[in-house]
Amino acid sequence: MAMGDLEREVMTKLWDAREPLTVRQVHELLSRDRDLAYTTVMTVLDRLAKKGLVTQQKADRAYRYAPAQTREEMTAGLMFDALSATPDRDAALAYFMGQLPPEALAAALKAAADRET
Repeated sequence: MAMGDLEREVMTKLWDAREPLTVRQVHELLSRDRDLAYTTVMTVLDRLAKKGLVTQQKADRAYRYAPAQTREEMTAGLMFDALSATPDRDAALAYFMGQLPPEALAAALKAAADRET
């Protein structure tokens, strides 16, 4: 699922946090680098929740937000979606794998082998 720049920034803050965050906490983290309205952050978090990318947990009068998936799970899902959208998935995957540094390729092959056992 495609995300905009601000959505990616919000997800990064949530992934980096050790616990679910409120809109205010996310707003404070993002406001260190840019000028954003509180309502903009609230809208982005609501949109991410509707997309199923974050979970909402009621905490007193506010919601706390947490990623629905790890960064790695979401990245893998995006890659799988992109590969599924091409008519020649094998060629696209082969090209992608050919661009990986040797250590990343070795890790990918090991993960595939481990999955089979």
